[in-house]
Amino acid sequence: MFLERKEKGKLHKGSVLVGYDLGEQFSQISYCVYGQEDADTVATVVGTKQYNIPTMLCKREGVNQWFYGKDAVKYADEEGMLPVDGLLSLARKGGEIGLDGEMYDPVALLTLFLKRSMTLMNFIASVDKIDGIMFTVDVLDDRMIEILLQASANLGLKTPHIYFQSHTESLYYFMLHQPRDLWDYQVVACEHDGMRLKTYRMECNKRTTPVVVLIEEQIFDTLVIPEDTEEESIRKDAYRLADERFLSILKKMCEGRIVSSAYLLGDGFRTEWNKESLKFLCHNRRVFQGNNLFSKGACYGIQEKLEPGEECSSHVFLGKDKLKSNIGMHVFRQGRESYYALLDAGENWYEAVKECEFLLEGDRELSFVVTPLTGKDVEEKTMRLSGENVSEAPFTRYHLKMDMNAPETVHVTVTDMGFGEFFPSSGRTWEETISLS
Repeated sequence: MFLERKEKGKLHKGSVLVGYDLGEQFSQISYCVYGQEDADTVATVVGTKQYNIPTMLCKREGVNQWFYGKDAVKYADEEGMLPVDGLLSLARKGGEIGLDGEMYDPVALLTLFLKRSMTLMNFIASVDKIDGIMFTVDVLDDRMIEILLQASANLGLKTPHIYFQSHTESLYYFMLHQPRDLWDYQVVACEHDGMRLKTYRMECNKRTTPVVVLIEEQIFDTLVIPEDTEEESIRKDAYRLADERFLSILKKMCEGRIVSSAYLLGDGFRTEWNKESLKFLCHNRRVFQGNNLFSKGACYGIQEKLEPGEECSSHVFLGKDKLKSNIGMHVFRQGRESYYALLDAGENWYEAVKECEFLLEGDRELSFVVTPLTGKDVEEKTMRLSGENVSEAPFTRYHLKMDMNAPETVHVTVTDMGFGEFFPSSGRTWEETISLS
């Protein structure tokens, strides 16, 4: 989703683009400077690889003094301090939060956290000098889009380029910016926070043009890594069980497939508990471990939004938030029949919108060509412009708007614009919903 406040401008040398990974427990900020190939991640302590910013605020009782991130964690247990964590969950739930005798909007608190954490970028570029930002979250649903729209609008960013995408799409953009041999076949990524394992399996269908990229996701809530405070004998047994469980999951993911590379993400892999599963994963595969893939992927994502590169132009990602079909019409232009594209496969369904004007003669019927990129047959969907107030003009000008209110549903609105002074507009509007499932 994006907010447009002015015409999109071309990137220039020195443009700063930001990828912000907003997580339930931790957040991260990566950035890239246009003209430079790679993205970097902001460290919370200069000179280190400490990238995680605790998604947390802490208020000093009785005064309007707030701390964020590591300072919030540091002061949370002190007397007279009021910690607020779970900012993302609180914003999702809605409703006001009582704190220190006042009521606070949870989205406003999340916005405060975003504002404070963005000051980490000051040594690269102040917030008002950022040329674009992509927020990435684990799950990008309707409620999260609403929250991010509200929060980003209140950040005071001067750029018109504000986008949102899921972790899954961030993985896609990250891989597109890696050497081709790392994703020539399939890619496996495993994210573990110590309690929950989320897996991603990315594959490219090279038989299609453009190449269709699919990513399969799975969540496993039973792969728990014990705390360091547990007794050593209990930890060893828990590690062994977790390793066996993870090995079983990996074997099912890789069975019958060629996997070029694998990525182990999150704090759950910091402890060396996965010896057997790691041994299996490293056999004939490149394996990487880290925790800033999604923020970097968000950074590459906004780069591709503004100026698509060669790989992005030849590939299309069909995630669950994506339109999976090309939609257009056969029209006459300058006396020749041609195809007119309306919506393109690969767009986020909540971003997909098209408006245009056209002339119709004779039979008042529209035909839309739906071309799935998933292997299904091409379909034609018709829309009849009938009713008492249909214009009697030989030609009538119409305005068409096409948008989506769900991943598999297209909403079409057609308005009679009339044809010159002798055939004024009837004001008639037709609406129809087209199912793509």
